[in-house]
Amino acid sequence: MSRRTTKDERDLFHAVLSGQALARKVPPATKSKPAAKAVQPAKPTGGVDGHTGEKLRRGELRVDAKLDLHGLTEAVAHRTLQSFMLSAQRRGDKLLLVVTGKGAPAADSDAPFDLELAGRRRGVLKAMVPRWLGEPPLARLIADARQAHRRHGGDGALYVYLRKKP
Repeated sequence: MSRRTTKDERDLFHAVLSGQALARKVPPATKSKPAAKAVQPAKPTGGVDGHTGEKLRRGELRVDAKLDLHGLTEAVAHRTLQSFMLSAQRRGDKLLLVVTGKGAPAADSDAPFDLELAGRRRGVLKAMVPRWLGEPPLARLIADARQAHRRHGGDGALYVYLRKKP
């Protein structure tokens, strides 16, 4: 579909062809389509505002409760995390610190073989806790979860920012 040209546009076209358009002022465009706006990514529902997020990134917010999962088995850690978060939400806590640990360092090739450690994955809790936080019933409690600032444990810990009570 083409649009019709206006009289001013036709006159300008003829003036350009005849060489008289240099001294003439170009008329403003009429009824043109507005420029398309850049598509903005959708904001996630919930979450924390920019100010709170920045304070979390800097480690400036006070932690209301802390859970250290070091030394627990995967099953016990999962139950403990669920219980801890549900009770923290009931108490009205906002910011939780969940310490998973960084996982054991890779085994030295010179170290003696340890049959008990053979076949076990390293850093299981570090890998599993973020997954558990994204699953029901914990996901509905969380406004934001991210790696903690290094003063609170860095990559061996997570901040969990809870939603307000329903």
